[in-house]
Amino acid sequence: MSAKPGRLLQLDVLRGLAVFGILLVNIWSFAWGSLSLRYGTLPAQPPVLDQLVIFGVAALAQFKFYPIFAFLFGAGFALQTRSLRRQLGSWEAAQAAYRRRLRWLLVFGLLHGFCIWSGDVLTSYAVAGMLILPLLSARLSRVRNRAWLVAAGFLLFMCLLIPVGQQGGAPDIARDLQAFAERYAVYTQGGAWAVARLRANDFLVSLLYSAVMLPHIVVLFLLGILSVRFGWLTQPLRHQRLWRRVRVVGLGAGLPFNLLAAGAVAWQVADPYQTVFDTALFEVGLFAGGPVLAAGYVAALMLAGPFMLRWLGAWLAPVGRMALSNYLLQSLIGTWLLQGPGLGWGAKLRPAEMLGLAVVMMASQVLLSRYWLRHFRQGPMEALWRRLARLP
Repeated sequence: MSAKPGRLLQLDVLRGLAVFGILLVNIWSFAWGSLSLRYGTLPAQPPVLDQLVIFGVAALAQFKFYPIFAFLFGAGFALQTRSLRRQLGSWEAAQAAYRRRLRWLLVFGLLHGFCIWSGDVLTSYAVAGMLILPLLSARLSRVRNRAWLVAAGFLLFMCLLIPVGQQGGAPDIARDLQAFAERYAVYTQGGAWAVARLRANDFLVSLLYSAVMLPHIVVLFLLGILSVRFGWLTQPLRHQRLWRRVRVVGLGAGLPFNLLAAGAVAWQVADPYQTVFDTALFEVGLFAGGPVLAAGYVAALMLAGPFMLRWLGAWLAPVGRMALSNYLLQSLIGTWLLQGPGLGWGAKLRPAEMLGLAVVMMASQVLLSRYWLRHFRQGPMEALWRRLARLP
């Protein structure tokens, strides 16, 4: 399957990959809640397969695909505003049109967070997009300098927050586990009203967390804009040397680092009372190393040969073309299957079964996306978004 005229196949494939990678991480939160322990807890002497599943998801997916998704949002910002500029005749008109687009994305995000799942990212994407909108027609040097400035400030802020030596003792851990068990019971066995109240509370708390993380998202957006304006994404064959270097650093340095941090996370899930290492510090390690490995993923795709790209395009590009629809559909199906107001499977499924459910959802979305795009030009939410924003 080739890309739709006017679209870039690599970007659609990357979006599809990011949508599925995000599902691998989010599916746990559909059951546990977005503010609880990410992978829950395991019984004494847990099955090796369950531990391997948690290790694999933490090493290869956690903090890897949301940076790609945000990076691609920035790339889409550059491509779409450029197209709007050609169609509407001025940067001012393009800015007004894209601002309407972001306002409706904010509405979608708030509805998603309050009514479906508290781990929404659309709200923070909309706010970050509005912050970078004044850079719509800025020179490359200004965009690059702004990216460096925001990145440096965010890194300094995060270094001040590294929780070295702050791991709680056994009473604190027991209290956290009890709180988790109560939240887990509400999400997986509670009624619709109990789940709705907890979800609203979690979403409000997550909005505060998103405000802290906003500079990180802005930097990823700016990198996406630069990648389009420099031609790194739009003309990857002309920048193969750059992508080879990114692949070497991303995979060579990012993979070992993430494997180490994921091992610590998996150990913590199996033995919450261990005192060998500071779990929060390794979580920070995953947060820092995840984008490095994500860059390796992007570079590997940019360097993929024609046969591999066509094969990936046949299966992932339709999912990427309907990224918004598929992202929201994952939340609808996941919360219905795993939470109490639906089937409540979250109270029964082991980690290996959770992974299997995610794979089944991915396969279903591939088939649904391919079928939908044979009959319609856009995904349903993409079409609604365009209509509400009154885009040409």
